[in-house]
Amino acid sequence: MRLVIVTGMSGAGKTIALKMLEDMGFYCVDNLPILLVEPFAELAMQKPSAHEQVALGIDIRSGKELPQLQQVLEGWKQHATPYEILFLDSSEEVLIKRYKETRRSHPLAGRGRVDSGIRLERERLEFLKNAADYILDTSQLLTKELRQELEKIFLENQKYRNLFITVLSFGFKYGIPADADMVFDVRFLPNPYYVENLRSHTGEEAEVQAYVHRGGTAAAFLEKLYDMLDFLIPNYVLEGKNQLVIAIGCTGGKHRSVTIANALYQHLSLQEDFGLKMEHRDIDQDSKRKR
Repeated sequence: MRLVIVTGMSGAGKTIALKMLEDMGFYCVDNLPILLVEPFAELAMQKPSAHEQVALGIDIRSGKELPQLQQVLEGWKQHATPYEILFLDSSEEVLIKRYKETRRSHPLAGRGRVDSGIRLERERLEFLKNAADYILDTSQLLTKELRQELEKIFLENQKYRNLFITVLSFGFKYGIPADADMVFDVRFLPNPYYVENLRSHTGEEAEVQAYVHRGGTAAAFLEKLYDMLDFLIPNYVLEGKNQLVIAIGCTGGKHRSVTIANALYQHLSLQEDFGLKMEHRDIDQDSKRKR
């Protein structure tokens, strides 16, 4: 039997994840009282044919009983009871934004501020995050991307590492992405904007890419970028980092940054130690401004 505890920060997507696991064939129970977790697991293991995959949703709503879960987990370890922990996390900024959009109050905030409730929740859930087998940071994940990550873990049984990398192209004229961990300025590369028959095209197209690569400067830059990231990323994995946003910027975010971001994405996609996605933030900004 596969027993998965689904937990994490309020607003990080635990309820959605449970619904997705249910679609994958898991028998899901949300907000089970802590006192019932151990007897429920024992009952499920006695009849594995009835429920071969079980997911228990446990979070801060357990209140004062939550610390008792640590004792249950320690007991399972001593008796070699198999279980896994999926922890859903998100940045404080994103969580606050989600609460404001839904106009819901944080379960620990009371009449106070949401951010104080989030910080208190992090403290109380720290033991679960430290023990987690899988940590998914949903700050930048779309619903379909969350499903893809869950399918990798629980359907395809792929080797999983907690680091999720976003390669993001952008235009400096529209502002540097606030969530970027690394920002690379590629405005030194040949600019297709000044070529009339390329101006309306993007770095997704071969003609624009060929122009950006003229002279060999782009290739030299990419070689150095690959070398640096090939060194850094394994160390981020070992350190336990779970979200990395690599931002590539040019003036408008349409030609040079898109070309380099695409090349970087292709390079990183050859590795399997992390999740990966691509986003071109400003590729359509020019057309939007003309409307």
